[in-house]
Amino acid sequence: MLKAGVLGAGHLGKIHLRLLNQSSKYELVGFYDADIENAKKVVDEFGYTYFDSIEKLVDAVDVVDIVTPTLSHYDCAKLAISKGKHIFIEKPITKTVEEAEAIRTLVAEHGVKGQVGHVERFNPAFIAVKEQIKNPMFIETHRLAEFNPRGTDVPVVLDLMIHDIDIILSVIDSPVKHVSASGVSVVSETPDIANARIEFKNGCVANLTASRISLKNMRKTRFFQKDAYISVDFLEKKCEVVKMKDAPEQPGDFDMILQNAEGIKKQIYFDNPDVSSNNAILDELETFAHAINTNTKPIVTLHDGTEALRVATMIINQF
Repeated sequence: MLKAGVLGAGHLGKIHLRLLNQSSKYELVGFYDADIENAKKVVDEFGYTYFDSIEKLVDAVDVVDIVTPTLSHYDCAKLAISKGKHIFIEKPITKTVEEAEAIRTLVAEHGVKGQVGHVERFNPAFIAVKEQIKNPMFIETHRLAEFNPRGTDVPVVLDLMIHDIDIILSVIDSPVKHVSASGVSVVSETPDIANARIEFKNGCVANLTASRISLKNMRKTRFFQKDAYISVDFLEKKCEVVKMKDAPEQPGDFDMILQNAEGIKKQIYFDNPDVSSNNAILDELETFAHAINTNTKPIVTLHDGTEALRVATMIINQF
């Protein structure tokens, strides 16, 4: 079992602590949190071991799970890597692309592994359909959340939209050609609602909307490709696949047939895969353990995290 320690015991940090403690892949050694009062509450409530310095925790583990505010990701990762520790680092990977690239260089120099916490890659609805997403040419995403002060230290692009940026980059095998965007600050000092249009060199266009001042929660992505429409509801963990094929010469009574202006007939049919339930955060942590133990590439690499941040930064620079 890999010895693991968590840096940061806020809302998400507590979830990581609980799951690492449950996991058969890890031995939870303890945690560090800069807020001593919060740390005491966590110890009293859950009984986890508290370390009074980052250095002491890092020295005691094999894997450092970084769940601190984004501004401190780089310093935490640099310390852990310099001591030869593997790092799991929450999204966004760092505050700047330069910091992210520096982390990638350090990881290569010290021969350790890193994974970024883009948890939607492990969403069961996305897993169920990702093999059917082939060369989409238009993608539309909506990620809307009710207001929560947690996360408002960064623009909504880094807080919410970056999830969808990573998903899109994982299915589009083409460089970004152009980005245009707009954002509005309503409650925070940084944009709370934003829209971005990403054009890829292969002709694909992605239209993304993110808001943290919505009256309802929504996390939906729609992929449009040749002869198929694929919808993923990341919140409800549901997916829908609508496909088209050449219509049979003798359609059945219940076949759905469309005819275009050229007279070509297509049959519409549904091919909805089963969605298996899972714990996405536990899965991302345990697949990282597998990558370490088998010396294989993590599912969400530091390169992936860096590229998602790079596109997010391009969007933010449009505001």
